[in-house]
Amino acid sequence: MTLPPELEAKFSEILGKYPPQHKRSALVPLLLYSQDYLGKITQELVHEVAKRTGVFPVQVEEVITYYSMLHSPKPMGKYHVQVCTNVSCQLTGGMELYDHACKKLGLGHKEVSSDGVISLEEVECIGACSWAPAIQINYDFHHNVTPEKLDELLDNLRKVQ
Repeated sequence: MTLPPELEAKFSEILGKYPPQHKRSALVPLLLYSQDYLGKITQELVHEVAKRTGVFPVQVEEVITYYSMLHSPKPMGKYHVQVCTNVSCQLTGGMELYDHACKKLGLGHKEVSSDGVISLEEVECIGACSWAPAIQINYDFHHNVTPEKLDELLDNLRKVQ
């Protein structure tokens, strides 16, 4: 795979931070940056990252399926909304928030709006149990989310598009 020059430079920068025997440690940063740059993780990219980190493609696939912030092969929306429904969030209204988001957006789990702006995902944990219920939009966390606060956040996504 021939990477675009900007992505090639970022790969070199990321890989340069790790000693040769630990290149596999760059796997998640390479995937995250590539996904942000390309919009999705393709099979071609899986093979390229595997080659550069010295792992098998199946090991890259295992990482992609483990982390909820990585998406393959379908791209998520420009704004990816993740609603936590694990125990702490569920006990404080996480499932109701997810149902509310589904109705408001007209989307289900891992679905993308027709304009590609917003995608929705129910996730098991985002590590914010002390501030439940919590959601994550791209890389931004929002804590103690109410249905009203969720509406405001979702409405603002449409405004900044």
